[in-house]
Amino acid sequence: MAHLFETLQLRDLVLANRIGIPPMCQYSAKDGMAEDWHFVHYGSRAVGGAGLLIVEATAVVPEGRISPRDLGLWDDKQIEPLARIAAFVKQRGCVAAIQLAHAGRKASVGLGWEAQRTLAHGEGGWTTFAPSPVPFGAGYAVPHELEVADIRNVVARFVASARRARFAGFQAVEIHAAHGYLLHQFLSPLSNHRTDAYGGSFENRVRLVLEVVAAVRAEWPERLPLLLRLSATDWVDGGWSVDETIELCRMLVGIDLVDVSSGGMLPTAKIPAGPGFQTEFSARVRREAGIATAAVGLITSPAQADHIIRSGQADMVLLGRECLRNPYWPLGAAQALGQVTSWPQQYLRAAPPDSTGR
Repeated sequence: MAHLFETLQLRDLVLANRIGIPPMCQYSAKDGMAEDWHFVHYGSRAVGGAGLLIVEATAVVPEGRISPRDLGLWDDKQIEPLARIAAFVKQRGCVAAIQLAHAGRKASVGLGWEAQRTLAHGEGGWTTFAPSPVPFGAGYAVPHELEVADIRNVVARFVASARRARFAGFQAVEIHAAHGYLLHQFLSPLSNHRTDAYGGSFENRVRLVLEVVAAVRAEWPERLPLLLRLSATDWVDGGWSVDETIELCRMLVGIDLVDVSSGGMLPTAKIPAGPGFQTEFSARVRREAGIATAAVGLITSPAQADHIIRSGQADMVLLGRECLRNPYWPLGAAQALGQVTSWPQQYLRAAPPDSTGR
């Protein structure tokens, strides 16, 4: 069997294979509510055969949205349309997960295909918040510094959103602490200039992430996995580093898999992007912190993905752009690797001769 198509157990869940769809914002929600676009988008990728599907960054508070069209789980009314998605994803034999997020100083910007700058209140924007009053870059507003009471509220809102995710039927939650958003902003000395218990030393900068993880783990069912997305490095001298990522991962309690990405802290960072350019980070975290990891970043071919698993660089791979181009990539990968896999019965007429139906 190709290593890419081995099962993976996370707590009581067994993933059908080591292929996952990472969270990718669709900028298509209304008042945080999932729309038909989301149902079709996520449904088609579940049909495509991935073992894990992580719904895009879903804000825990309105001001935590990246854009006005982001998903949210700050209100009970947002549960129902997401529950429809989770139910269909599970029906197709795929584990349904959702990423909970707060954008911090990178909130209140245009849609992903629009100019990235802070929107004025008259344009539908809002006040942004961060660990320190340091803007992300040119065109971004100076955020308000969070008070300690505000920080405690952030933790509580992550917990409340995790509870709603459970009511919606999701089988896993991913906490977003990467890509320059709020939790990552606390981790990095480039954005965290605080002098209280949440800033300065490494132990203080990781405090909020550890508090959110502990609080969400206490709320989330013991039998279900909890994931964490981290940027392994800021790609900037003096920023968050790979060594710090590994040290943080050694401190984690209750996290079952770390989704290892990188960057996003500064718009001026020079990132040497190329095929599999981040897999060395997932490999180091897996090896040195002793925790399961997912690799992400320009993973495109079945042979490349299988090699990452077979060589121990990660426990699973997450394919973003490739699965935007082709929702049925896992079915094609199985054929390319000589792996018998199950196709949707509705599509069997197009399947290889040795395929089974599901």
